[in-house]
Amino acid sequence: MDSASDGLMRMAAFTWLRDLRNIYGDVVPFAELQKGFPFSSGRVRVMGPQGIFIPQGGSVPLSITTAPPKPGKDRPYDDQIGDDHLLRYKYRGTDIRHRENAGLRRAMVENLQLIYFWAVGQYFPVWPAFVAADDPGSLTFTVGFDAEQAIGGRELLEAGADARRAYITQERRVRVHQAQFRQKVLVAYRSSCAICRLRHTELLDAAHILPDGHPRGEPIVPNGLALCKIHHAAFDRNILGIRPDLQVEVRADILEEVDGPMLRYGLQACDKKQLLVPRRPGDKPRPEFLDERYQQFREAS
Repeated sequence: MDSASDGLMRMAAFTWLRDLRNIYGDVVPFAELQKGFPFSSGRVRVMGPQGIFIPQGGSVPLSITTAPPKPGKDRPYDDQIGDDHLLRYKYRGTDIRHRENAGLRRAMVENLQLIYFWAVGQYFPVWPAFVAADDPGSLTFTVGFDAEQAIGGRELLEAGADARRAYITQERRVRVHQAQFRQKVLVAYRSSCAICRLRHTELLDAAHILPDGHPRGEPIVPNGLALCKIHHAAFDRNILGIRPDLQVEVRADILEEVDGPMLRYGLQACDKKQLLVPRRPGDKPRPEFLDERYQQFREAS
């Protein structure tokens, strides 16, 4: 594959991922990633069984992946983001001339943009990523991230833009933590809205009971609810509340409104419904969290 075709392929991959994120949010199902993206009368894969992936017919990686954690086991590679806001990504094996290691080295020299797949149960794609440095002594590449609208990569480091790099990396970290929270909550609630039972994952959110910024508003499952987007918005805006006994309560003025079937079936019909909760006791909403949040609903009503 020549450099012009390679560049077009990368842009096609980024556009495809952006479209998937518009559907699924930050975390993209593995089944969708396995399908690959359309390019040049065919489909191109974006991931392989190994962490460094070179598409068929190419010589430079399109993506790198950090393997998902498995209960009771360490990750096969110790990929970490350091205090300098850069990812240390381990070589494939110990042979510095291995095809995949050589490919990442070439990506560094040619300043090519990559995709980084951050495993959070499913996969959180981050792009553009770029190889900033190579350290054969520690068998490690240094990888940075740039804003999605930016072109280039290594110039970010060479310009000494520490604050910009820190902001971008922190923004990615926050989104990854949000994605991890959503993944855990949806698994606990069996991918179903706790109020209306809707099971379309792409339309479900992980709502905080006590919000971010609250002293106890941690991103943990007992402080989360799986809600469809309309009920998430209604919960956040105190249009509906959830009592500590797990009963849904719709605000009185909303119950009195007349505004068509969406209001009638989407909100008013939820009044007095019992909340669906996880099977595991440790995942169920904490009563003290619900009680505090319900008092806020009562005050807003």
